[in-house]
Amino acid sequence: MDYIPNILFAIVLVLGIGYFTRNVRKLIRNIKLGKEVDASDNKKERWKNMARIALGQSKMVTRPIAGFLHIVVYVGFIIINIEVLEIIIDGLAGTHRIGLKVLPESIYGFLIGSFEILAVLVLVAVVAFWLRRNVIKLKRFLSAEMKGWPKNDGNIILYFEVVLMCLFLVMNATDTPFQEMGHGNIISQFIAPWFEGMSETTLHTIERSAWWLHIVGILVFLNYLYFSKHLHIILAFPNTYYGSVEPKGKFNNLEAVTNEVKLMMDPNADPFAAAPEGAEDEVPEKFGASDVMDLNQIQLLNAYTCTECGRCTSACPANLTGKKLSPRKIMMDTRDRLEEVGKNIDANNGEFKDDGKQLLGDYITNEELWACTTCNACVEECPVSINPLSIILDMRRYLVMEQSAAPMELNNMMTNIENNGAPWPYNQMDRLNWKDE
Repeated sequence: MDYIPNILFAIVLVLGIGYFTRNVRKLIRNIKLGKEVDASDNKKERWKNMARIALGQSKMVTRPIAGFLHIVVYVGFIIINIEVLEIIIDGLAGTHRIGLKVLPESIYGFLIGSFEILAVLVLVAVVAFWLRRNVIKLKRFLSAEMKGWPKNDGNIILYFEVVLMCLFLVMNATDTPFQEMGHGNIISQFIAPWFEGMSETTLHTIERSAWWLHIVGILVFLNYLYFSKHLHIILAFPNTYYGSVEPKGKFNNLEAVTNEVKLMMDPNADPFAAAPEGAEDEVPEKFGASDVMDLNQIQLLNAYTCTECGRCTSACPANLTGKKLSPRKIMMDTRDRLEEVGKNIDANNGEFKDDGKQLLGDYITNEELWACTTCNACVEECPVSINPLSIILDMRRYLVMEQSAAPMELNNMMTNIENNGAPWPYNQMDRLNWKDE
């Protein structure tokens, strides 16, 4: 009967990883609903960005307090969970602290001691984050889009981290042989006295309970990520790799429009000279984007990666002057719509059934889109290379080119450019009349 805990552990592990894998496949499927993008260029720069921004947290520290606290949680949580490897081996093999059998006692003690110190630092940082959200109430956490689930999600993940760190310390404090070893119990030695007077059986029960709850908690946390903004823990790495390496502000030209311009400038030009064979027979696609399927895969990856930190919105000049635009909301709306489309596909045996809704109008309004000044502040501020501006511009393009729904001022300007070659309502012959006045 001694093997029953091992079997139970294997079942829990398979179920936890299996459900996570299922959700990851669904995530990839949803992202692939977008248009393919060739991101095979500038590989060296892309790897550099991933190492610097995602791994090195370089853009987090532009706001020193939040940046430092985030690095503590990030480094502490990742390093502490290295011990998960030992827990998995112990759980499957029926051993106890297998690390002591393969490592010298001093090295093992140093590792566990380091983990305990990091656990305390994580607890301090998490408490600080909780206070910032719920007591200090920073303005960027109080926006309209941060009500309900987004607000609760931010707190739930903090509670998760507190519980997991406490379980880790209690597990060490009630492990009598580990405490007697005298190595690695830098913090847990101060917790162990809380359990003095208890029998060995009771201590063992508490230690085993903390051990089980710790590993189950990690698996629950892993699967919670898919439903949480903390999915960026995983997606920040591919997102920073696939982030734009073009100069900020560079506008992408539509090939179909470029071909039309070539014909306007030179009626004898061959607009399809550089196009793939058969491209001239293709039906022109929709200009711009009105729904998530019109966006590209990197933009959809951006939506899933959004940390909801609000740095983009807090730097947005349109938002700061009271306009409805919030770049964070743009990303949250895109993700919500993409999730809705994914559920639609799941409910209809892999096919999308028109639900009469779309991203434009049902989630994001024209007013929000036209409030944007295209200043790139949101792109510059994002700590994980998300580009809300690209989605705004693609949706604007749809409004202008598909619906002719631009504001009057823009329509007048574009009409003047078309007729006069300049934004002003004067023909070319009258442009110099001002010098005679």
